Amino acid sequence: MKKETHPTEGLSERKLTELVEQIRLWGQELGFQQLGITDTNLQAAENKLHDWLENNHHGDMEYMARHGLKRSRPAELIPGTRRIISARMDYLPHQAREAVRLLKMDKNAYISRYALGRDYHKLLRTRLQKLSMRIQSSIEGFNFRVFTDSAPVLEKALAEKAGIGWIGKHSNLINREAGSWFFLGEIYTDLPLPVDTVTEEHCGSCQTCLDICPTRAIIAPYQVDARLCISYLTIEYKGSIDERLRPLLGNRIYGCDDCQLCCPWNRFAKITKETDFQPRHGLDEAGLLTLFNWTEAEFMTNLEGSPIRRIGYQSWQRNIAVALGNAAYDTKILSALESRIKSSSELVAEHIAWAIEQQKRKLSLSELKA
Repeated sequence: MKKETHPTEGLSERKLTELVEQIRLWGQELGFQQLGITDTNLQAAENKLHDWLENNHHGDMEYMARHGLKRSRPAELIPGTRRIISARMDYLPHQAREAVRLLKMDKNAYISRYALGRDYHKLLRTRLQKLSMRIQSSIEGFNFRVFTDSAPVLEKALAEKAGIGWIGKHSNLINREAGSWFFLGEIYTDLPLPVDTVTEEHCGSCQTCLDICPTRAIIAPYQVDARLCISYLTIEYKGSIDERLRPLLGNRIYGCDDCQLCCPWNRFAKITKETDFQPRHGLDEAGLLTLFNWTEAEFMTNLEGSPIRRIGYQSWQRNIAVALGNAAYDTKILSALESRIKSSSELVAEHIAWAIEQQKRKLSLSELKA
């Protein structure tokens, strides 16, 4: 970005305010439910990030520390940045209303609601790019960079400062009118736009998310230890899942929504109108055995364009093996596990062996009761 005097420096506050209102209208036309604007001061968030990293709560996500202060200092990531336009897009699909029921169906797979459809990154990035081009065509000297979870950006902290919502005790962003089922994206710009007011925090004394977290990953209000988080374990983590945690995963094979499902504010969540976010390949209620029996080629083909594909076939098999071990005893499950163990990688075979042991133990218990 250019460092010389910005062409808009002479614009009046009224003109800039009018421009912001126009930007919000364009955002709505492009499918965003809300836009907010903030400056680049993230000192409070930087302090929290530092403590989180110091306590190793990021687990194996070394990329969280890799870029130093660029994550919490936007102008160091993109020189010249003065404002960030934060955008919110709802993603809750119609079928997600039955998510709680699905968690009790131990032979079906639970996949985080955000990953049931197409990968959101491309859609949001394209819409943000279109919005930026509209702004650029209307005002001289508008320089920008678009981000959608694609760079060292503290998107939740930026969205909070931009008035989109507040960061709840589960560390997700919450909006009073829309809950927390939404994606975020950002436009970094040197345009000196007026900033929005920070939203007040409204969690109050509620700590349902802390109480309901299966692995107690929310170790304190506003503090999440990723090493215990099911989303981290099933998506980011590539190693052997701690045996003490495996039973707690239940049928969750990709991500975990429990802290959102229990949040009182999500009674206000809006159903998305985006077709790309609707479930594909029956992933909203797919059987564990069906998914476990996919070959790697089928995994790659069936999940083309899905965010799930990025975890790779090995993690996919590992996660499903754990879920099968957690399911009630079934001869078909035991047979499928035993038929796959010899052809699997060492990591997957370890989890399959554990699952076989769990299935046999349940069989023994049922025989004793009989």
